[in-house]
Order: sequence, then structure tokens, then C-alpha cells
Amino acid sequence: MSLLTNVMDHSLDDGYAEAAARKKAEGTGGMPKTLRAKLGLAAGLVMAALVVTVGAAQARVAAPAVAKEREELIDRIEGETSTADKLEESVDKLRQDVSARQREALEKNGDSDRSDLMGVLSGAVEVHGPGVKLVVNDAKDTGTGGDGRPRGTSGFSDTGRVRDRDMQRVVNGLWESGAEAISINGQRLTALSAIRAAGDAILVDNRPLVPPYTVLAVGDGDGLSARFQDSVDGLYLHALQENYGIRTAISVADDLELPAATSVIVRTAQPITEKGTS
Repeated sequence: MSLLTNVMDHSLDDGYAEAAARKKAEGTGGMPKTLRAKLGLAAGLVMAALVVTVGAAQARVAAPAVAKEREELIDRIEGETSTADKLEESVDKLRQDVSARQREALEKNGDSDRSDLMGVLSGAVEVHGPGVKLVVNDAKDTGTGGDGRPRGTSGFSDTGRVRDRDMQRVVNGLWESGAEAISINGQRLTALSAIRAAGDAILVDNRPLVPPYTVLAVGDGDGLSARFQDSVDGLYLHALQENYGIRTAISVADDLELPAATSVIVRTAQPITEKGTS
């Protein structure tokens, strides 16, 4: 009890109490005592209030101008977006026109059967037939692989997303397994098609695709499916599913419809019209 009583009676340390008493005796503690000090404090408070008031007034004056600039910027963005959409529509129409002219040229050259075969192999015409439907999608948790760890790659860490090189292997495996025509998300592949990456997006012939990636391949349905799944690239896709959570589903279809390629342009190769001449 004596210790508790001592603590209650001396709640302020003796040293602090002595220092406070000394400052009070010297007149250095508390509010300013002299008129000059009081005026200085008042002037400081007035200056602080003035700075705050001026800043608020300037912000209020500038607000309409900032809002107007923001609206103008939004209008410009919307206008440029509309222009880009119109240009994209124009490009699509021109591609369709080019494809139509190419098909006409194929029909005029040689017999009809050979022209049809050339159109199918080049991707210039629509095709249908039995085949396989392969759907490839990112892992559910795109931040990690199936085992909870990021999928390592050459130079950066994977996040469980399907990469362009994965789709390249899928397509090459289907070609090797006997596919006669392939499309990805409605984009027909040709001998000149390129599958590339732009950030996390996959581009097919410079057109961005959104997962899931639906690959349609025309060929001998059951045989094509079996050969692909037993191939090196099919086993690679299975490893992605088992180890990194990449989702895949393959099924055989009795009749698939693949569109024609949007553009089939050959700049160098020329057909041989007669033996020994071109």
C-alpha cells in the first residue's frame, strides 16, 4: 500500500515538476508575455490563414478550367475511338473484297477441283467437315500454377495464363496430327499466319484474342484427336493442365465450319504455268 500511495502522491516525476517550476519563475513557459511576442504570434496566424484562404480561392477558380479540359479530353478520346472503329470497319471490308477477288482468280485458273483444293489449302475459302474442338483456357487462379507456385519461363514468371508459345505448340501439333484446316476463335490460319504475344494478350495475324481459346481443326475426327493427344505437343498441353492449372477440353465433332481467312496475300511466290517457265 505504501508503494501505491507513493505513486498516487507523486504522479509527476520530481524532475519534470522542478523544470516546470523553474520555467514559470523565469517567465519562459506558457503563452507569450510581451506585446511584441503576442503580435508576432497573431501575425503568424494571420499569414497562415491568408495562405490557406488564397489556396482555396485559387483551387475554386481553377476547378471550372480543369473540368473543361477534362471534358475536352474525353471528347477527343471518344472522337478518336470512333475514327479508329470506322477505319477498322473499312479494313475489314477491304479484306473481304481482296478475299473475294482471290477466290474469283482461283476459280478462273485451271479446273474447278484444283481451284477448290487450292482455296482450301490456302485458307481462301470457307470449309466444313469432321474434326476436333479443343478449348484452352487460363488457370482459375491466374496468379499461380496448379501447385501454388508461379510457372517459370525463360526470362519471366508465368501467372497461370496461356502464352503464345503454348498456342503455337497446340497448332503445330494439330497440323502434324493431320489437321487440314484450323481456326482459333474464328480466325482462320494460313501458311503465313503468325501467333504472337503483346503483353498478356495473344495475337493471331495481329488480331487480339480473348480466352478461352477455341481451336477448331478439320480432319479425321477420332484419328486426329488420338494422334494429337499422343503427340509431343499433346503431352505438353497435358503437362500444362496437370502442373500449372491450364484448363483444356477436347472433343470430336461430326461437322465443323471454319471461315475463310480475312486476307491471303502472297508477295513472292509465283505459280508455274508451264514446265520450266513461270
